[in-house]
Amino acid sequence: MSGISTHVLDVSRGMAAAGVGVVFERLTGGAWIVLSSVVTDNDGRVKALLPAGMPSEAGDYRLRFATGPYWTSQGVACFHPSIEVTFRIADATVHHHVPLLVSPFGYTTYRGT
Repeated sequence: MSGISTHVLDVSRGMAAAGVGVVFERLTGGAWIVLSSVVTDNDGRVKALLPAGMPSEAGDYRLRFATGPYWTSQGVACFHPSIEVTFRIADATVHHHVPLLVSPFGYTTYRGT
C-alpha cells in the first residue's frame, strides 16, 4: 500500500490527540505547495494525507501540526504552539507513516509503517 499518513499521540495523557490541525505540503520548484489541510480524527489519525486520486511521488514533504489550539483545549500551557516535520520520500511505492508524539514541552517523530 502506498500513501502517506500520520498519527498524533499525547504522551502526557497516554491518549490520541484528536482535533489537531495538520497542513501537508510538498516542496516543488523551491516553494512549499499545500496538498491538504486536515484535522486528526478521534484516534488522532489522518489516514490519507494525499488528496483523492493524487499518487505518491518521491520528494520532500512537510507536515505542519497546529499543536497550540490542541493544548489550549486541554487547558494546558505549551512550549511548541506549532510543530513542523520535514521528510523525504525516496520510494513512493511504499506507504509512509509519520507519527508525532507530543507533550506540552516536547515532541518526537519517526518513520512508522
